[in-house]
Amino acid sequence: MLTILGFAMIATFLVLIMLKKMSPIAALVLIPALFCVFVGKGAKLGDYVIDGVTSLAPTAAMLMFAIVYFGVMIDVGLFDPIVRAILKFCKADPLRIVVGTALLAAIVSLDGDGSTTFMITVSAMYPLYKRLKMSLVVMTGVAAMANGVMNTLPWGGPTARAATALKLDASDIFVPMIPALAVGLVFVIALSYVLGRRERKRLGVLTLDEALVGGHAEEKVTEKAGEKIEEKETEAVLVGAGSGASGSSGPGKGAARTGGSGADVALGDDDESDDGMQGLDPNRATLRPKLYWFNALLTVALLAAMIMEYLPIPVLFLLGAALALTVNFPRIPDQRARLAAHADNVLNVSGMVFAAAVFTGVLQGTGMVDHMAKWMVDVIPAGMGPHMALVTGVLSLPLTYFMSNDGFYFGVLPVLAEAGAAHGVTPLEMARASLVGQPLHMSSPLVPAVYVLVGMAKVEFGDHTRFVVKWAALTCLVILASGMLFGII
Repeated sequence: MLTILGFAMIATFLVLIMLKKMSPIAALVLIPALFCVFVGKGAKLGDYVIDGVTSLAPTAAMLMFAIVYFGVMIDVGLFDPIVRAILKFCKADPLRIVVGTALLAAIVSLDGDGSTTFMITVSAMYPLYKRLKMSLVVMTGVAAMANGVMNTLPWGGPTARAATALKLDASDIFVPMIPALAVGLVFVIALSYVLGRRERKRLGVLTLDEALVGGHAEEKVTEKAGEKIEEKETEAVLVGAGSGASGSSGPGKGAARTGGSGADVALGDDDESDDGMQGLDPNRATLRPKLYWFNALLTVALLAAMIMEYLPIPVLFLLGAALALTVNFPRIPDQRARLAAHADNVLNVSGMVFAAAVFTGVLQGTGMVDHMAKWMVDVIPAGMGPHMALVTGVLSLPLTYFMSNDGFYFGVLPVLAEAGAAHGVTPLEMARASLVGQPLHMSSPLVPAVYVLVGMAKVEFGDHTRFVVKWAALTCLVILASGMLFGII
């Protein structure tokens, strides 16, 4: 009964948010509360919620201060060189922009934290997507998949959990998986190319050869309609996040883009959908060029301390945020202004995390998650025993999506590994197979970082889910097939 109610609760949640009948934060709170009553444990709802909040409070604290820290680093210009390089590559071509999103997300994911990856990626790419009228769910989907592949780094979490659960060395799990994960990352980039071509076909191509804010420049607009290629020169000024050719990011007064229908679409200053975001302004008042190397060293030291686990991550970000604010903005009013500038993201994300605590608290407290995991293991046919690594890889997709990494790696993986060992499947193979589902896991409603992604991108969670699930699942299967082909799994 608990198994059925558990799956019904998750299904109800997903359906309601995908159909936009409820907001994610309301669904995360009200649906599990209702199902807790159905289970007959309504009297213990308070205990379950407190347990869930207690377990997720460090995560919420980490996200709050990580948003402040990296928000300040973006404000003072730490990531401007990386952003300029990506924007120079992207220019104003939808195809390049989508591929650039995947590359930027993959590079920044090296820090092992999804929240910071999404903050930096969205801050850099959002203005381009908005100005060129590109699909924002393409941005969130590509970023989530790229980060999901890179999340398997030993310091990213899943690999360490698998190693701990099965008493293995993390490097023994990860290093042999590198070829399969590399194939997965190449697939994400190839997929971003395909999605970018789709956006280019829908919107057309605008390539700025040279753009100067407030000046005139030659602009070639190449439109492909069937076999016809037309080139024309027009007067233009820089729009949105600007052209990488000049390194400028200021808003322009107008530019023309030729779409697939041949109609020109003007992008002016009065575009209300821009939400005031014009990209990383190279002349913004918050820049601190004289403190660039201090901020760079502080960030490197912070990431190194995270990897070496000198202190808990929430403590590190708390200290880092306080130090970054104090050094870069010594005046109290300036510090308040920076905190106020990022308060919207902090409140949105921390609220989602605490709402998710209700969902996870009820799932775990009522025993639903345990019954669901046991049922999944029990339905595996006995004849599949010698292929338990393959089974684990396939099961990692739905299980890591419907439950936390802790629940899967510490609750389900040991049971699967024990079943595999009875048929000669080594724990190392099982551990590697368990990593396959991470590209899909990063878009799970139980992952706090995904709320950073959709919140900053101003994308509905349901829209993101509808778009990304099929592509992320395909990415997982590509990694699984590569692992089997290379003899890793």
